[in-house]
Amino acid sequence: MTPASTLDEAFAAAVSRHDARIAALGLSIWVGSEPTFTDPCAQSPEWLTRALGGAKEQRAEALLSEFCQSLPGGLLLRSVGRQYPGEDRPRWNLGLYRRRNGEPVWPGPPDPMLAARASASLPRPGKDATKPAPADLTRWATALAAGLAARGWLVTPLAIEEPLERRLLMRTDTAVVAPDATDPRLRRNSVDTRPIPASGLRDELAEAGAYLFVLHLHELDGVPTARLELPLIAEVSTFLAILETVAQASLASHLPTLLLAGYPPPVDATVEWTTVTPDPAVIEINSAPSQDAADFLRRSSEIHAAAVAQGLAPYRLYFNGTVADSGGAGQITLGGPSPTASPFLREPRLLPRLVGFLNRHPALSYLYSHDFVGSSGQSVRADERGMDAVDELDLTLALLERSEKISPELLWHSLAPFLCDASGNSHRAEMNIEKLWNPFLAGRGRQGLVEFRALRMQHTPQRATALACLLRAIVAMLTRETSAVPLIDWGRELHERFALPFYLEQDLHAVLQELAAAGLGLDEAIEAVLLRDECRFWGQVTLPGCSLEIRRALEFWPLLGDAASPEQGGSSRLVDASTACIELRLRPADGSGWDDWQIFAAGVALPLRREGDGRGELGVFGLRYRSFVPGWGLHPALPAQAPLRLRLRHPEQATDHLVTLHEWRPDGAGYAGLPADLAAAAARRAERVTLEALPRDPAVPVRPAPVRGLGPFCLDLRCLPG
Repeated sequence: MTPASTLDEAFAAAVSRHDARIAALGLSIWVGSEPTFTDPCAQSPEWLTRALGGAKEQRAEALLSEFCQSLPGGLLLRSVGRQYPGEDRPRWNLGLYRRRNGEPVWPGPPDPMLAARASASLPRPGKDATKPAPADLTRWATALAAGLAARGWLVTPLAIEEPLERRLLMRTDTAVVAPDATDPRLRRNSVDTRPIPASGLRDELAEAGAYLFVLHLHELDGVPTARLELPLIAEVSTFLAILETVAQASLASHLPTLLLAGYPPPVDATVEWTTVTPDPAVIEINSAPSQDAADFLRRSSEIHAAAVAQGLAPYRLYFNGTVADSGGAGQITLGGPSPTASPFLREPRLLPRLVGFLNRHPALSYLYSHDFVGSSGQSVRADERGMDAVDELDLTLALLERSEKISPELLWHSLAPFLCDASGNSHRAEMNIEKLWNPFLAGRGRQGLVEFRALRMQHTPQRATALACLLRAIVAMLTRETSAVPLIDWGRELHERFALPFYLEQDLHAVLQELAAAGLGLDEAIEAVLLRDECRFWGQVTLPGCSLEIRRALEFWPLLGDAASPEQGGSSRLVDASTACIELRLRPADGSGWDDWQIFAAGVALPLRREGDGRGELGVFGLRYRSFVPGWGLHPALPAQAPLRLRLRHPEQATDHLVTLHEWRPDGAGYAGLPADLAAAAARRAERVTLEALPRDPAVPVRPAPVRGLGPFCLDLRCLPG
């Protein structure tokens, strides 16, 4: 077996060669991601369904503190987070702000979180040790005002009644008139306590050229701690100058720590901003974009290591060994060093051709996806919205292809109505362009970004990087295309053929071959990671002359009734997840044939499809069945059809082979606890597949092929009577 370190080195070398191919074409394709992690053993609401609660914020602080150790010289900033429907205030948001060249951005007092980590390694003080004196607010405010004024900015101390607070108003332009002292905006509450309006986050004072700094003594773990709320600053150079001034004033005032909060900082190609935020069931890391895949691999490895150090995982394990998503996802975003330098805006025909490429290759929509896919899922394909949408999209692509000049406005306006789900939600599209050139998303809509959402959270940084390489290579290839290809109308085949992992793997091979033919092939080390998919593997049984492999296939769960209507409340949507789909692969052993083998499910002989892969010939087919009866779901008259029993028969053998697929332990007993790791989960899945040899019984009923429920790729057992 090849040592893991050697495999890692080979993978890193392959990633570097991929970057070199992209660079040789003169392309700059930046890549970002949003990895999500959960506590795989927790059963509390914040790790199952809710965004907030418990010790999630403290776990996030520890994760970011761990991450900061590998990236010194950065600034820890507690800026305002996002606010979602039904929430009365923004969520918390922890961030790390750095210069991309590695030069320190913050020479001032540390955040209390980092100070606590540093002091934890020091000897504990005695019981008679004196506590640090509280910060002198007046001295600090005076020093900060003097520092800002020394840069030529106008600073006005504001009169307030709060004894533990000071406020400074700064203007960088002498032509700007200071607001009247009675202006209520000067007495506004902290931004993280105010609801964010529907129009988006704004700083009305900053928009008028006046910047409000709020200095405060904040109670943190029983200790008065200096806290500075920063205004919204648009220019990176101004923000960095303010940080330098704040650091100098804080050190001169002998602040042991400083908690920096407020509005999010400005970002350009010289700085990076990584945030840690709460989402339902997970902690989400919005990673700063990387210039190339090698940097993406380094950054992803550091994030994964920090999460693992805090007992968090990129997946959740069920008692029976099933591997589920983390509870979030693992989106990847492509763009450029600046909005106008985005490859999607520099090459405006690229995005329409990318839409067509994803249409022709469903593997990119399903092979690496989360559990909830399909027309009502979390990453809806443009052709899953019905034939009318496909016809109109085909026309739109043709019109864009005929256009002599495609402006960013025309590009976004043409494609945005199709890259969304049936309700118009772009966050549920497999390709989200809400931040491409969107005039309706204030401050965030025109960034030249395309987000790929049909991705579950990947279990390793290598797997995430392999996907980043795949997407970057496809984008690079399509920038060189000279003509568009019409969309494919897959019809029912989309959810039948491509529900089976075998056909998704075959489609991925076709994509890899196209890339190789274009001179952008991915090296073997990257392809091996892309083709690895152990978590769908359920089990395998060995029979005389053949083996049967069972894999979990995709199932396209439907929404229930008006579950998406506002009357339901909250942001969750009710689906019926009781239908399961499995894929069967029957392989001959030692070159023997498999044609005479028959597999019966509920008495119906499955018409195995003769296929081939790198290991030779095989038979492939799918089975759908109801795995449990939900408390509320479709078909209340339909009972559970688990465990699932398959009878394998060969005419030259006197024995039948009964393969039983159990949803739980075959003996019906409970599990001692959750699986310890992925290997333990795989063992539990394997033990749920049992094999029994039975004498041939002519009385066993054999049903004819049903008219309803049997398709070219799958038998739906739910449709069979009895």
